[in-house]
Amino acid sequence: MNRLGPLRIPRSLLDPVACLPPADREGLATVQIEHVEGRITALHPVELPASRQLPLALTPPVDPHVHLDKAFSGASFPNASGTMAGALEANLRELGQRRGEQVLQRAGLALERAWRHGLRALRSHVDSQAPATLEVWEALQQLRARWAGRVDLQLVALAPLGYWRTADGHLLARRVACDGGLLGSVVGIPFSPLAWDAVGLEALLTQAETLGCGLDLHIDEHDAAPAPGVRALVRLLERRGGCRVPITCSHASSLALLAAPALARWADRLAAAGVAVVALPFTNLWLLGKREGTTPLVRPQAPIQQLQAAGVRVAMGSDNVQDPWYPGGDFDPVELLRLAPLLSHQLPWRRRGLAPFTSEASRLLDLPWDGVLREGAPADLLVLGASSWGDLMARPPQRRVLRAGRWLPPPEQEAASALLAGLEVPVASG
Repeated sequence: MNRLGPLRIPRSLLDPVACLPPADREGLATVQIEHVEGRITALHPVELPASRQLPLALTPPVDPHVHLDKAFSGASFPNASGTMAGALEANLRELGQRRGEQVLQRAGLALERAWRHGLRALRSHVDSQAPATLEVWEALQQLRARWAGRVDLQLVALAPLGYWRTADGHLLARRVACDGGLLGSVVGIPFSPLAWDAVGLEALLTQAETLGCGLDLHIDEHDAAPAPGVRALVRLLERRGGCRVPITCSHASSLALLAAPALARWADRLAAAGVAVVALPFTNLWLLGKREGTTPLVRPQAPIQQLQAAGVRVAMGSDNVQDPWYPGGDFDPVELLRLAPLLSHQLPWRRRGLAPFTSEASRLLDLPWDGVLREGAPADLLVLGASSWGDLMARPPQRRVLRAGRWLPPPEQEAASALLAGLEVPVASG
């Protein structure tokens, strides 16, 4: 038996029925954890002086929306204007030259970084209307198998709505279904007219139901009109009486352009339809509202808190990493968590502020573990060299990653901080 701690862990990530202390003003509880053979066997409350500094720990986060196929391509295919049009043009040039071996290398690097940074699951969208589509899909399937048990990888085949109605689209959809993937598309402004989208959307929903594939749509990623794609999707679902497979709306940025009463009504309808939303503030705030020579006054992103209040399942993702759509990022969930209070007013010391990175993201991906620590749960933790949320926001922390009761090796030449030294104490069993 091994004992870990004491640690400060968000109460929302601890078994709600366990006999543990209530959360302090930062939403944290102080506990020790016992684990055997990679599983938690006990959670013990610890009483210590409030002045005692202890490491802040989380269960490993989940990223519900990335693009492994184009990650790290920005240096070779730059988007100097930083605009949506520039991103699309550079992306199409790269897509024409993309090959499986390149993706194997870039995505392998991405998964290695995600693993070292503490992520336990990713959902990646994959551009799927190109000469090397199957080659790229097969490369990612290889990585999915190679990383199984370390980083769970879900793949979404992303193609224009019209493509899914072609013979090639039908063949690809069947392949995706056989591989356990999801179908995806881009809906609405600025990529296609909504009148045509409605027909394509209905066909895609029917195809997904027939194959038993979930859907994850890039929808309303713009600042031009208040959520025409989301509203069309909800009306379609209401007319059809719902959908038999899970649906996720990624981006849903221009919902933020709705007036407050209308937003509340559409949020209620999204919740009733069972549609989840993934907010992607990095790419949205980088691209949307950009006008040459001006500082943007409107920079829409998914209205996370209003959607949560209506009962919509909401998660947050990093989206693009060092590609034409966003030049930053490193598959580091702590970076997004640190910046979320600034970008989206998501306060991690509140349950709804933290859930989009952990428990809600886990449920949206339908993972076997919801990220809550309880007896029998995996002994998986992300332990940070910060003793409070303020510490975390003040500076990038060092970290230790525990997976199945074993510490991952720290990066080379990185000395552990004092907070992270001496975390684990072996205890004789019996």
